[in-house]
Amino acid sequence: MRKNPPKTLEWIGGVDGSLRLIDQTLLPLECRLIDCRSVEDVFEAIRALRVRGAPAIGVAAAYGVVIGLQSETSSGRGAFDRRLDAVCERLAASRPTAVNLFGALERMRRTAAAEPSLPPREMLARLLTEALAIEREDREMCAAIGRHGAELLKDGQGVLTHCNAGGLATAGDGTALSVIFAAAAQGKRLQVYADETRPLLQGARLTTWELIQRDVPVTLICDSMAGWVMKEGRVQSVITGADRIAANGDTANKIGTYSVSLLARAHRIPFYVAAPSSTFDLSLADGSGIPIEQRSPEEITRGLGRQTAPDRVETYNPAFDVTPAALIDAIVTERGLIQPVNSETVRAMLQPS
Repeated sequence: MRKNPPKTLEWIGGVDGSLRLIDQTLLPLECRLIDCRSVEDVFEAIRALRVRGAPAIGVAAAYGVVIGLQSETSSGRGAFDRRLDAVCERLAASRPTAVNLFGALERMRRTAAAEPSLPPREMLARLLTEALAIEREDREMCAAIGRHGAELLKDGQGVLTHCNAGGLATAGDGTALSVIFAAAAQGKRLQVYADETRPLLQGARLTTWELIQRDVPVTLICDSMAGWVMKEGRVQSVITGADRIAANGDTANKIGTYSVSLLARAHRIPFYVAAPSSTFDLSLADGSGIPIEQRSPEEITRGLGRQTAPDRVETYNPAFDVTPAALIDAIVTERGLIQPVNSETVRAMLQPS
């Protein structure tokens, strides 16, 4: 039975309200809600992965702008705008790879710039309206991705996914998991295989938790088992999310995604990416320009609650890798399928209608 967990994130109150979100670092053992009432609260929540997933980070950042400007409503518009710039710069420094973060902040900047004479209090209300719209559009985007992507999955298939691209990563049903949820709602019987996703175990902690809430059959596997599970014939499709996609379709996602795409190609299994149009960064011709976040060594050496490596050992801990477009069979967007994946098909799908 579906347990209807709380929303991943939501705005509580009016212009003087706060951002409430699930602290995902505590899942699956505890589902705790935390309230962010300062810019530093939002910054820390993004940086510490209390909220994560490119779309959810973008929504959280938009609300973070509102929170950061609540103290400036009695100031002049000049001070208000300077504070807006400072808040955006602070939030932009939280994580470098997810393009939705920067897109949301730029959208908030444009909203303020469009009405330069509006008094601060009224401008704050206008910014809250924009942030609420970003959240609403994200929910609608998730539903549309699910509708378009469900046709790729067949009844009785095994589906492998990596990391977490579900409701915990968005304001709605997710991206990759939205496709699975939509297919299941159509009556298709699926068996999901979830990579644990080292070093922070987003697949083990988050993806399995979400699928269990929705009564979708899921089997957890170690990352190193993916190739063997494919060889055994248990998997007929692979679908993941994305944090940034270049103009040619090269896709940055959680570390380990590139390896999964290579395994899928070796076993002639289609590899799909599900992501909204906001995840595309058309300023980058290809994936070589995507910045890759480097994270703390302790995530590797002490990631399981105890020290698992010798003192002073060197570590390399990129949070993301880039899957070349040539290894992606289709990208599922809220506008439809990009297939085949190349610069021309990306441009055709994303050009203004």
